[in-house]
Amino acid sequence: MTRTQHKEGISVKSYVFRLVVKEDAFEDGRKAFHASCPALKGCHTWGHTYDEALANIKEAVELYVEDLIESGQAIPVDGLYN
Repeated sequence: MTRTQHKEGISVKSYVFRLVVKEDAFEDGRKAFHASCPALKGCHTWGHTYDEALANIKEAVELYVEDLIESGQAIPVDGLYN
């Protein structure tokens, strides 16, 4: 989930996105976790632990949505919530 707030403090909007975190492995076999947000093309990251991957993808989603807003692009709607 991400929230945006205009500088004037007048408008607050929340977005809800489905996040996916799956166990993965590095090339050398060490455990890793891959995280993605299917509604946001190319928005994915990883972590050494589940919690790290989850925190990283939440931050990535917030930055992705902020970038879309700043560039005047539409925020995609997650098909899970249509």
